[in-house]
Amino acid sequence: MSTKTAGALDTAVEEETAAELETAVEEKAVAEKPSGDTAEAPPRRKRRPLRTSLIVLAATAVAAAAGLAATGTLGGDGDESGAAAPSGPPATAKVERTTLTDSETVDGNLGYGDAATVEAPAAAAGTGSDQSSGGGQPAQDDASGGTVTWLPEDGAVLKRGDTVYRVDQKKIPLLYGSFPLYRTLKSGSEGADVEMLEKNLSALGYDGFTVDDEYNASTAAAVKKWQDDLNREETGTVTPGDAVVADGARRVADVKATPGAALSGTLLSWTGTERIIGVDLDVQYEDLVEKGTKATVTLPDDKTVQAEVTDIGTPSTSKGDSGSGGSEDSGSGDSGNEDPTLPVELTVKDQKGLGRYQAAAVDVTLKAETRKDVLVVPVNALVAREGGGYALEVVTANGTEHRPVELGMFADSKVEVSGSGIKEGTVVGVPK
Repeated sequence: MSTKTAGALDTAVEEETAAELETAVEEKAVAEKPSGDTAEAPPRRKRRPLRTSLIVLAATAVAAAAGLAATGTLGGDGDESGAAAPSGPPATAKVERTTLTDSETVDGNLGYGDAATVEAPAAAAGTGSDQSSGGGQPAQDDASGGTVTWLPEDGAVLKRGDTVYRVDQKKIPLLYGSFPLYRTLKSGSEGADVEMLEKNLSALGYDGFTVDDEYNASTAAAVKKWQDDLNREETGTVTPGDAVVADGARRVADVKATPGAALSGTLLSWTGTERIIGVDLDVQYEDLVEKGTKATVTLPDDKTVQAEVTDIGTPSTSKGDSGSGGSEDSGSGDSGNEDPTLPVELTVKDQKGLGRYQAAAVDVTLKAETRKDVLVVPVNALVAREGGGYALEVVTANGTEHRPVELGMFADSKVEVSGSGIKEGTVVGVPK
């Protein structure tokens, strides 16, 4: 009990005792007063029992002392310093053993990739040049012409042998290959283009010839059957305008021409048939990607699918919307200040996992490095040491102590740590 509290108790006792004495004197005076005196006796003072007062005051003093002790104001065992009782960290966490993965999440776009155009055969005869714009439609050896009589719908998927368009009701099919037809093929022709044609004819079910790089009578016979099925003249020879060549199946993105129009210009644009992820990656993250790098793609509905980097382009400077032609930025002088980006393409094997999204903004998490079986703590558990380095506030049976640690990889708000006395399950302090 403090000196102040004890003093208050003594004072109360003295005042109560004085009141008792005063009351006794008054009672004696009344008793000795002559009987003939008619003056009224002074009113008797209401007396509070001394025992009750002492009990109430003592209880109050004890409660006050308990409150002071709880707040650490009072010292223990007569200690006059008033030092606060030791306390632990506001929150704790345990050292975990886990796999730590370094990653970076960037913006991506789900779609079918860049579209290429399919052009009508060039009118110039015998040029042998490729007049296509990525769509595989080359120039013809003979004069082109005619009327477009049929075109596929947007979104249609075209496979080997399917009709890309019709001119004068003649079917122009899709063939698979790595380069377009660029010359007339006939008996006696030899080369890689002959082999490409024969591979396509064989895949479409035509036979009677050997797939090689020689165009002979057997090849010509198979070509005539193919031409008959296409409602074309059975010549036994193949010109560049007789087919459109692409490296696989195609999805029609946008039909440009209309039936009834003259066969000229851009007929349609198309893309691959599988949805891919495109990323314009800041060059500062260039070391995160290489062909085969795994990634997790988060869709707008928060579902995820796995992807893999399959193509990496050349760093370029973003110019904004290419459709503006740069007219809005002319004379601004800021074109050289754009951050360079690296075009990256990722494929998704689980196409069903993409749901019904045809085009959407997505998040792409690139996995750069993985550390297995390491000890980690929350990053905010680190305590800076005087003179450099870091430590952890380790909770022990006797309080806490700071133990130096070496840091490893940072990821997911955690950090790899190692040091003397640091093991799985060690309890460390963490600020709230």
